[in-house]
Amino acid sequence: MTSKLVPIHVTPNHEVIEASGVGNLLDRIRPEWKAKQLVQRVTKLLHADPSSACQRIFNASIHDLKEKIVIAGIDVAAEAAKQHKLPPVIRVEDIEDYSVLRTIELAYRIGLVTRPDYKKLLRSYDIRKDLEHEDDEYEAGVEDCVYIFSTCVDVVLSRDPVQLIKLTDIKSIIEQPSAVTLNEVVVDEYRYAPVPRQLEIYKFLVSTALDKKQPDIVQQNSYNALFALRACTPSQVVLEIGAALTLRAGKAAPELRLARVAIAAGAFPYLRKNQIKLLFQEYLEVMRTTGFSWRKFASHGELLRNLLEIGGLDYCPDDSLASLVEWLVLCYVGEPGGYGAGQNRKVFYSNVGAPLALRLLKETNKPAGVLVSELGATSMAIKAALSNEHVARRFHSVLDEIKA
Repeated sequence: MTSKLVPIHVTPNHEVIEASGVGNLLDRIRPEWKAKQLVQRVTKLLHADPSSACQRIFNASIHDLKEKIVIAGIDVAAEAAKQHKLPPVIRVEDIEDYSVLRTIELAYRIGLVTRPDYKKLLRSYDIRKDLEHEDDEYEAGVEDCVYIFSTCVDVVLSRDPVQLIKLTDIKSIIEQPSAVTLNEVVVDEYRYAPVPRQLEIYKFLVSTALDKKQPDIVQQNSYNALFALRACTPSQVVLEIGAALTLRAGKAAPELRLARVAIAAGAFPYLRKNQIKLLFQEYLEVMRTTGFSWRKFASHGELLRNLLEIGGLDYCPDDSLASLVEWLVLCYVGEPGGYGAGQNRKVFYSNVGAPLALRLLKETNKPAGVLVSELGATSMAIKAALSNEHVARRFHSVLDEIKA
């Protein structure tokens, strides 16, 4: 005679659950959720029915995520849903109708939870399904309680809703009739905004900085705002901006304005190599036409400051780098003086261009010191200049400054 197998119900040791600190996690829940009946019910169920307590705390976190999605903005949710092929979001009711899995994914896609937290929530969902659908064979163990409670509380219920920065907030700042910079509060709000909102703001700033129809002050404010936000802008946003600027530049060398904005946005390295090559070839030709002579000092300020604004030597292709460094060295060292109104000056050099030339040589990740040393031995123009002892001293001072 065979005996009928009866499912074994394993009830967690309540003392072990108490010792695990699961109950203490509830103290970290935000006050507005603590006051809700759902969480109060969880507290009562925790020792009597851990499985139900786990399911209820998980359900509370999903409700909280839905509320946070609505607070973040239906426009952001709609764009994220469209990009990631989730059910369309048009109204608040659409969020309410989202399934648990879709809610977790949408919260992740708009940046309310990180990827590691997203995976934790999915794992908690799997545990909750086991508890919900296999109740006669499976009951929550201590490890289930700890995992679900810690995830739901730490990832969702303890965190305040995100008050998203809006495009209109940025627009109102940069359109002021005076020079402005973004303060730390605005930058932090942008930093924690979902990627779709960051992309919207970044596109607006790039477009405004490039728009010649905008007042000069608005263009400059947009340019400054890009610099302020660049460090906290995610790579996918910068990549998309880089692709748009590449397309805008076309097959020609990028305009100086576009190159400056690309640098400010951190997107310059994502332009095509041939575009960057053409840009520096054309810029080097302008520098040669202008000349490095001290007599051209009035043109050197704008010329070299613009070069700084497109990254200086950092993005200069190798086939133009030596020529560019040679021009900067010759601008700095100058030529023999001692005549005319400046007869007491041993060397004549551009008072405007020389400091900027030295800055360009110093502030680069390229091996400027090596290049300058090599050019001292190979460049006919530099060797001719160094035949004067006073000019040679200025050349050696360049090497000292670069190595310092």
